[in-house]
Amino acid sequence: MGVLYILDEPSIGLHQRDNKKLIDTLQRLRDLGNTLIVVEHDEETIRSADYVIDMGPGAGLHGGEIIAEGTPDDIEKNPNSLTGQYLSKKLQIDLPDKRRSTDKYIRLYTCSEHNLKDIDVNIPLGVLTLITGVSGSGKSTLIYDILYKGLKKKLHKSRVNPGKHELIEFDVDIDKVIVI
Repeated sequence: MGVLYILDEPSIGLHQRDNKKLIDTLQRLRDLGNTLIVVEHDEETIRSADYVIDMGPGAGLHGGEIIAEGTPDDIEKNPNSLTGQYLSKKLQIDLPDKRRSTDKYIRLYTCSEHNLKDIDVNIPLGVLTLITGVSGSGKSTLIYDILYKGLKKKLHKSRVNPGKHELIEFDVDIDKVIVI
């Protein structure tokens, strides 16, 4: 049966375009006679699986059971499967009717670390902001290497040098910056 591959949440951090490439690669490995066991939450990856084992019903002490198993269609039809309820769209995450707005920003000027092309960015404060793009497009460089390290240096006199940029400015008090 070839090689047994075990992957733990391989789609984390991937853009949808890259996720499709990952799924295609996994299917090619399978087609070569290999076995793949993937721990995953991504809907597209779940739908592309030949067989799904859905565990639950909750997390921690409330988990540890097999709730459903079979094809993605079998999971979708199983009323006990929380995953199936989301796959079938019986449950969904509601989007807000109105988005928050703000007039406060962190401004980053002339960011040029790694592949960033001297970009200026305004990041709104007091709202949930998403940074997205394909793998390698500069998201982590902008947010971690420049913004995070730059704020650590500016707010806490950190000795860590941020990525190349001209200036970070903001017009509100920021007590601290935390990366999770």
